[in-house]
Amino acid sequence: QVQLVESGGGLVQPGGSLRLSCAASGRIFSITTMGWYRQAPGKQRELVADISRGGSTNYADSVKGRFTISRDNAKNTVYLQMNSLTPEDTAVYYCVTYSSGTRYWGQGTQVFVSS
Repeated sequence: QVQLVESGGGLVQPGGSLRLSCAASGRIFSITTMGWYRQAPGKQRELVADISRGGSTNYADSVKGRFTISRDNAKNTVYLQMNSLTPEDTAVYYCVTYSSGTRYWGQGTQVFVSS
């Protein structure tokens, strides 16, 4: 089992920035890819970005150039730096990781972009 604890969500004005963090614990020795999904009200959950253990990254087109994903393997933590936020980025953001072929989800953290 892998447990994920997210932090860093909140309310921010358009154009602002937030940094999400997600710390993994448990069977961390077999963790491979880590990433972030989001789900806006009335919409399906979608991939925002992910990063391999070696550092290869993948981004949704809607966040390229604004969001940056990174990870600290020593701390078993993945980060999502979100800049130039817009109201369309409002969603619950979920941390995800893969370990021994199983996908694990965090509990989600709310990001609300509004003036």
